[in-house]
Amino acid sequence: MSVQTENCHPANANGLNPLFTVGHSILDFENFAALLKDHSVELVVDVRSLPQSARLPHFSQPAFEKLLCAEQLEYLFLGEELGGRPDDADAYRPDGLVDYQARRKSYAFQAGLNRLWEQLQGRSVAMMCAEEDPLECHRFLMVCPELTKLGVFPLHIRKGSRIETQEAAENRLLADVGFEAVAANTLFPEARTDALENAYRLQAERFAFRVKPFALDTW
Repeated sequence: MSVQTENCHPANANGLNPLFTVGHSILDFENFAALLKDHSVELVVDVRSLPQSARLPHFSQPAFEKLLCAEQLEYLFLGEELGGRPDDADAYRPDGLVDYQARRKSYAFQAGLNRLWEQLQGRSVAMMCAEEDPLECHRFLMVCPELTKLGVFPLHIRKGSRIETQEAAENRLLADVGFEAVAANTLFPEARTDALENAYRLQAERFAFRVKPFALDTW
């Protein structure tokens, strides 16, 4: 197995420690912990709105935190602030889909982002959700765009402990939604920025959480 070492990881702004993202998928806990140790992760930041898994109980709280502790890994839950199913009617469109752009502007989201930033000053962090592919998860579609504005460039841990950089994931997203030519064009960065914004929006239409619109009236 070829594992990219930490020395190959691009630096974040202001000398912050590396920020990884990872999805637990259907892994057993031992293999999941191995992914984290491959990249010297010290803290797992859980951004699942509901930190439970009926199918995979080892990823459910409080058992999950205890398992991490046994592996000398710390745990922090930020699912209320950075989760993809916010408990806030203002974060949803009239059709019931989570509006990622609106959520990013909320006080709760910004508070969660600040806590994540603070943690990066002292240790390497992995932001965790369920989906293996970041392009299908709110951690990439909702949280990562805001992180890159702060000069934090997440590194996505994929199957086999392979690292996909934020730029590579963005390029893959652009290609998936038909903007591949823009991804390869480095002469006009503003065109790439605009295309990325549209690509995130289109991808969110496919993968963002949706509630029945009438349910919003009860919040």
